[in-house]
Amino acid sequence: MRMRIKLFLASAALLLCLSAWAGGDSYDVFVPISKYLASGDSESLSAWFSDNLEISIMSSTSDSSRNQAKQILKTFFASHTPRSFEINHTASRTNSKYALGYLNAGGEMFEVTIFVSKNKDRYLIQQLKIDRIR
Repeated sequence: MRMRIKLFLASAALLLCLSAWAGGDSYDVFVPISKYLASGDSESLSAWFSDNLEISIMSSTSDSSRNQAKQILKTFFASHTPRSFEINHTASRTNSKYALGYLNAGGEMFEVTIFVSKNKDRYLIQQLKIDRIR
């Protein structure tokens, strides 16, 4: 009986590993993005930006290059020092993902929306929106 339980547990562990590997797209792109938002690291976050993206900070929206968006975010973080960031909802479709989270920065709360899409073999941010919660 003990041998059967051990065999069952080993088989279950193997199947779990194989299903995670076969999923292929199990990597959560929002883990590093969340880390950089929480720390206010616009330099590292910009590595996840598409060459051109839409960035919206408190209703000021612009289509920007990666460098322009990095500067916009750097300016925002300079006046709103991040304390924490937490993702509350994610969704995905073929080659695109979406996340909604909350940023505590500069004593205020902000709702953050992030759209990423797959470009060749990696996901890049196509749209980043930060709005003050009233």
